[in-house]
Amino acid sequence: MPNEHNVVIGLLGTTLDSGRTHDRWQSWRPTVAICRQPDFVVKRLELLHGLRDKALAHRVAEDISAVSPETAVRQHEIEFGDPWDFERVYETLFNFARAYPFEPEKEEYLVHITTGTHVAQICLFLLTESRYLPGKLLQSSPERDRSAPGTIKIIDLDLSRYDRIASRFRQESNDAISYLKGGIDTRNSAFNQLIDRIEQVAIATRDPLLFMGPTGAGKSRLARRIYELKKMRRTLVGDFIEVNCATLRGDGAMSTLFGHTKGAFTGALRDRPGVLRAANGGILFLDEIGELGRDEQAMLLRALEEKTFLPLGSDREAHSDFQLIAGTNRDLLAAVREGRFREDLLARINLWTFTLPGLRSRPEDIEPNLQFELDEFARRTGHHVTFNKEARERFLGFALTPSSRWAGNFRDLNAAVVRMATLAQGGRISIDIVDEEIERLSASWVRLQSDESDELLSQILSTDALDQLDQFDRVQLAHVVQVCRASRSLSEAGRGLFSASRTRKASTNDADRLRKYLSRFGVTWSQVIGEESSRPA
Repeated sequence: MPNEHNVVIGLLGTTLDSGRTHDRWQSWRPTVAICRQPDFVVKRLELLHGLRDKALAHRVAEDISAVSPETAVRQHEIEFGDPWDFERVYETLFNFARAYPFEPEKEEYLVHITTGTHVAQICLFLLTESRYLPGKLLQSSPERDRSAPGTIKIIDLDLSRYDRIASRFRQESNDAISYLKGGIDTRNSAFNQLIDRIEQVAIATRDPLLFMGPTGAGKSRLARRIYELKKMRRTLVGDFIEVNCATLRGDGAMSTLFGHTKGAFTGALRDRPGVLRAANGGILFLDEIGELGRDEQAMLLRALEEKTFLPLGSDREAHSDFQLIAGTNRDLLAAVREGRFREDLLARINLWTFTLPGLRSRPEDIEPNLQFELDEFARRTGHHVTFNKEARERFLGFALTPSSRWAGNFRDLNAAVVRMATLAQGGRISIDIVDEEIERLSASWVRLQSDESDELLSQILSTDALDQLDQFDRVQLAHVVQVCRASRSLSEAGRGLFSASRTRKASTNDADRLRKYLSRFGVTWSQVIGEESSRPA
């Protein structure tokens, strides 16, 4: 059904709409032609024209009246000055749009973009897209017979209404998400939602991104894939520069990050640009950013806010415009409270923070990542290696048990696959190879847990007291200390530790039970949570 409330807004075509003699009807004139469409009724035409084009505008209005008497033509005199001056043309059309009494609930507006200069057509498009002109775009085009009215096409800038276009956008987004995951068909819903959001943010912004999570969770790999994705989308032109802040110390930290001039310190034999300048126009990934010293943090903050910094030993500022991606396995809020990390720097890099889960939190993703690591081994070495059925089931069974710590997360999995694939004769990983790897991983995790327990307990016990503890007591006490430090009070820690046995006790004073347990080892609650700095003798 033709819409009898169509209102067309368009510019007079000073060339295409021209013609004085009767021969003009043998030519296709777009402004007149849109009013000659058999199934398209124009209620009103808002015809915009320059002061010098009054005569042509009047003639076009008369011709429209002859072919479409139901169409009312309103002429609007507007003056661009220079029709190729984008700013002037946009301002003029913007002022027209702001002053026009639109009634979208009563009328259907169509913006004709076939006539006018390319600058004017672009401005009309932008004003329609931003809804200053609350309508759809109207394109007209001629047929081979130039005397015919030609054809028209209506374009709604609400792209969600176009199935093919919307499908294309969805596919591009899905491709980007798959790329960020390395093509791995991950199954953990929380992780998939996290990557969806990271993709959405990473493509849209150049603000800093902060990736938190345990060592080996994939922060570095994800940062590089974000860079590669943005490079493919042509949203950056510089390089990807990666630095592990845990390796930076003293003058070397300042020099590595911000560069130095020759003679800035002993051993500075030549100028060094520094990684911030190397990342200009690209991405700088600072892994373990929590390890940076306070001075470096202050200079980094200035570089992020002002895009300038002072190389070591220089009195001339350097410039670099980079996107920062920071990684850490530390609690930066706790580091701020302890005075080890600047609060203002954390506020600057904490705009987009994402916590990457460890492998133990994603057990359903172990199997697809196992296959990914096998494929990566084949790509690097040229040797295709597979598991036999029993060996694969054996390894996955071990990998999914609660006792499997995966302390190094994906680094542990990668190392395990590399070892098994290297030992696989004939390209097949056997059950014997799997059993050997299971024994190796289990032993390394036991040693690591023991080392972690000893390190934790050494903060509250003397060396002699620690040496006198059985291994069982060490593990148990270390766990109690971890629970205490994660709790807000002695009572809360007690409730967490004794929740299962509380109902079997005559007294349910969990705080007292925990206090007595700690006293067996000569330590107090205050010592455990760090409120007393001295260790017992």
